[in-house]
Amino acid sequence: MDSIYNSVIEALIFSSDEPLKIDEIIKAIKGIDGEEIAITGEDIEETVTQINQQLEEQQRPFRIMKIAGGFSFSTKHEYAKYIGYLSTEKSKRRLSQSALETLAIIAYKQPITKPEIEMIRGVNADYIMNTLLEKSLISINGRAETVGRPLLYGTTDEFLKYFGLNKLTDLPKPREIDEIMQDEDFLDQKRKIMMNAIEENLEQELEEENDTTNQTE
Repeated sequence: MDSIYNSVIEALIFSSDEPLKIDEIIKAIKGIDGEEIAITGEDIEETVTQINQQLEEQQRPFRIMKIAGGFSFSTKHEYAKYIGYLSTEKSKRRLSQSALETLAIIAYKQPITKPEIEMIRGVNADYIMNTLLEKSLISINGRAETVGRPLLYGTTDEFLKYFGLNKLTDLPKPREIDEIMQDEDFLDQKRKIMMNAIEENLEQELEEENDTTNQTE
């Protein structure tokens, strides 16, 4: 493969809003330079490896990762807490604690029915399930072979993208989750999130009090 395509592949991955799959990269290159161009999936995998080696040698803070079956540029793990602190996009679509708990149950137990989820959590899951469906983080994957044939739910590619995973087997094991929960950086970020939530609630209460006061005057 011509070395010029190393830069082409890097540019395609860099410019894509979604993880870019191998067949999409090949299609783009052949669509411009002709079907006779000899380029394979192995060529692309090798190119990505070379690019990541160069980024590592240059001590760059990002690399190309495989997410949801495609390639995407991503910052390295050690910078996550800094980016997370400033991130506004995540906060706009931040999931509630209840939604995260429900999503975790589905991710680890799928395919699973809503009654099974409610039995595990001990509360009604209608609203949370609808929220996760609207965000395309879960989908209906058929019906269970039990009485009433309830719907079965599982996670989606959007779930993988949201959490930066390539496949479901990349999910942390329960033991790893316990270690993360005890990590000092995690606890520090959790405290900051809780303080932000308290401040938001106080601001909302003050606004409601002001509105009530204005209405009575």
